[in-house]
Amino acid sequence: MLDLTGKVILVTGGSRGIGAATVRTLAGAGAQVVVHYGRGAGEARAIVEELGQARAIAVGADLSRPGAASDLFREAAAWQGRLDVLVNNAGIAPTVTVDDPPDEWADTWTRTLQVNLIAVADLCREAILHFRERGGGIIVNVASRAAFRGDNPDAMHYAASKGGVIALTRSIARGYAPENILAYAVAPGWVRTDMAGEYLREHAADIARDIPLGDVAPPEEVANTVAFLASGLARHMTGATLDINGASYVR
Repeated sequence: MLDLTGKVILVTGGSRGIGAATVRTLAGAGAQVVVHYGRGAGEARAIVEELGQARAIAVGADLSRPGAASDLFREAAAWQGRLDVLVNNAGIAPTVTVDDPPDEWADTWTRTLQVNLIAVADLCREAILHFRERGGGIIVNVASRAAFRGDNPDAMHYAASKGGVIALTRSIARGYAPENILAYAVAPGWVRTDMAGEYLREHAADIARDIPLGDVAPPEEVANTVAFLASGLARHMTGATLDINGASYVR
């Protein structure tokens, strides 16, 4: 059983799906958790009520807005006077293809990169500056299988954003390890969440055939992986990406 007692952790996109499972897992291991939400204020506050106000707090921020990520980090750090771990989980996955109008194409790429990569980079920057004053810290970025094998034609922007997250994570690990700042990525394939639910139902047979384990991952498996990385038990894994895809893509 991991013991995260004494750690204060910010989880972005913590109100639902992978984020909510991660919040519950981290809190169950003893951490105090800042539950970030975008539009899921009710869900975030319900999680805080479930865990108790001594264990969690909900903080809202629209990560599609430039500058919001930095404000979020500072507000999260103010709760207990520090953060020990940053989990960048928030992301969006709108669809667009080369056949759509140019304005729609451009807007979708801009929004996706802002939320999935630029906001992540802004949060990582704040974390690095914060952690170096405290003698170190941990960053866990949620990427995707798509960062390595690509994605469908209507999700090229999503794959590109997650590829950027991988490069960002590796660069932080290489550049800031001397300051005891560790950075990891997890790369899930399909995960059984509300956001993916409709697609999973419509394409269940095809998806199952693509996954040697025969089913998509439950969000708790991603949460368990994040909790392990947040524990600091694998310092020399800094820079690594852990795949969670049922062997549908093996590097």
